Amino acid sequence: MRIVDIREVTKPISSPISNAYIDFSKMTSSLVAVVTDVIKDGRRVVGYGFNSNGRYGQGGLIRERFRDRILQAEPASLLNEDASNLDGHKIWAAMMQNEKPGGHGERSVAVGTIDMAVWDAIAKIEGKPLFRLLAERKGVEPNPSVFVYAAGGYYYPGKDISALRAEMRGYLNRGYTVVKMKIGGASIDEDQRRIEAVLAEIGDQAELAVDANGRLDLETAIAYAKMLRNYPLFWLEEVGDPLDFQLQAAMAEFYPGAMATGENLFSHQDARNLIRYGGMRPDRDWLQFDCALAYGLVEYLRILDSLDQLGWSPSRCIPHGGHQMSLNIAAGLGLGGNESYPDLFQPYGGFPDGVTVENGHIVMPELPGIGFEGKADLISVMRELAE
Repeated sequence: MRIVDIREVTKPISSPISNAYIDFSKMTSSLVAVVTDVIKDGRRVVGYGFNSNGRYGQGGLIRERFRDRILQAEPASLLNEDASNLDGHKIWAAMMQNEKPGGHGERSVAVGTIDMAVWDAIAKIEGKPLFRLLAERKGVEPNPSVFVYAAGGYYYPGKDISALRAEMRGYLNRGYTVVKMKIGGASIDEDQRRIEAVLAEIGDQAELAVDANGRLDLETAIAYAKMLRNYPLFWLEEVGDPLDFQLQAAMAEFYPGAMATGENLFSHQDARNLIRYGGMRPDRDWLQFDCALAYGLVEYLRILDSLDQLGWSPSRCIPHGGHQMSLNIAAGLGLGGNESYPDLFQPYGGFPDGVTVENGHIVMPELPGIGFEGKADLISVMRELAE
């Protein structure tokens, strides 16, 4: 049993949308295939992965460093103890050979993308959905029902308040009970009008989360916090720079409601520092670490261990990214839910065909691996790369 090839292609996921910090007009994503020599049910086992939106494709790093470290390793060194399957932790260690600590910006995305494909292959070789495999290895009972919220409300050329309201109504009609919109990319007065319009549209049918994408400095963040605390929000997300833990901690003085952050922290050390110094409150706040941006599942398990040592439950984690890898982690390891992009970043966002949202939850399908084969538009793109 061995990995015979690792392939990458950089795909555009461009869109005219923008948040408070970036637009997506030139956004790309890496699609990776980990090709094995295993034949299962008459088909070669290929694991697939891709990086989350908001960070660009990592083809250069994948091809120049991380791919070859796996392919040049002794095949037996990448297998589990009884040589019945690949070992995700050993493969991760092979990728990270000769890498200095720290500096988690771009390489964490490259490693996380390959790691996703590795775990897809591992679960396929086992013939199990990844969420069941993860729960089994942890010794817990998986919960196939996962809370999901609809992320949208981006700034868009020509998009007025009526279009924003219609977008949010569409999410409610599809079964979501929490919706999210962007703030910080307009004046505070305009954002307040947008928020009030959405709250009027959703009424008591759903809750609203808002996301500043790390845009606000301390003075502006305090002004927003004072305005936002007058509304019944699900959370206030990433109000300032993700590494400004002092700013995040200061927000607790001005905003008593739930806050969320973490999508732009890419290691268990950064996650630990957020809890130590960022003033996050385990009774109400949410953590959004995204395995596909943060060195993959192997590192995410370290993050969960760090949180446990600091008194945080995995149920306070709702990952960024809206991808099926995090859905499997949520169902298998007891996270609080997952982000969802019903209309954006296709074909990578969304759920397998036939999976619907009911009362803010989806039920995981019983598909081997991560479940990409259940999404026709996505698996057709993936198979062009490797099958």
